[in-house]
Amino acid sequence: MVPEAARLHLSNDERLRPLVAAIQPAASQSAGDLYAELVESIIYQQLSIKAAATIHKRFLGLFPEGYPVPEALVKLDTELLRGVGLSYQKANYVRNVAEFFMAENLIGYNWDEHEDEEILRRLTQIKGVGRWTVEMILMFTLKRPDVFPMDDLGVQNSMIKLYGLTETGKALRQRMTAIAETWRPYRSWACVYLWRWKDAGK
Repeated sequence: MVPEAARLHLSNDERLRPLVAAIQPAASQSAGDLYAELVESIIYQQLSIKAAATIHKRFLGLFPEGYPVPEALVKLDTELLRGVGLSYQKANYVRNVAEFFMAENLIGYNWDEHEDEEILRRLTQIKGVGRWTVEMILMFTLKRPDVFPMDDLGVQNSMIKLYGLTETGKALRQRMTAIAETWRPYRSWACVYLWRWKDAGK
C-alpha cells in the first residue's frame, strides 16, 4: 500500500495526480532477504518472467533446503549451474555474490543504518551487479521510499510521454532529475506509479 503521505505529496504534481488517483499499486511481496533476492535478480536479468521463474526454481532445487546457501553455492560446478539454465556469465555472477557476502559477513546483515548511496557503492563492487540492480533491491527488498532509477527504460519512457519531454542524452537526464526533485522524499513511489501506468497502457 502507498503511504497516504506519499499519495498526498505526489498529487501536488499535476501530471502525476491522475495516476495517483487511478492506480493502486500492489504491495511488495519481498521477504526482505537482500542476499537471496540479489541472486534472484541476476537470474531474472534479460529474461521473460516466465523463463526466469522456471530457471530460478531449478536453481533453488540444487540446494537441499531450497535456499542458495553461499557456502554451498560457491562450490557448485559451472556445468551444474548451466544445466539448470544459467549462462556461463550468470553462473559466475551468482557465485560472485555468494563469495562477496561470505567475505563481508553480510548474510542476515541489518542494512537499516546505511544510506542508499552507501549500499549502492558497496554492492556494485560485486562483478555482475550494476546500479540498476541495486536500485531495485533498495526499492523492493529494503523498501526505501526515495530511490530514482533514472536509467530504467520504463521510467524514462513514461516520463517522456507523461511530461512531453523532447530532450535526449544528457539534457534528458537533467530534465528527469529536475522533475523528480519535486517528488522527494517519495521518488520510489512516483516510479512505481509510472511503471503501473506504462503497464496499464499496453
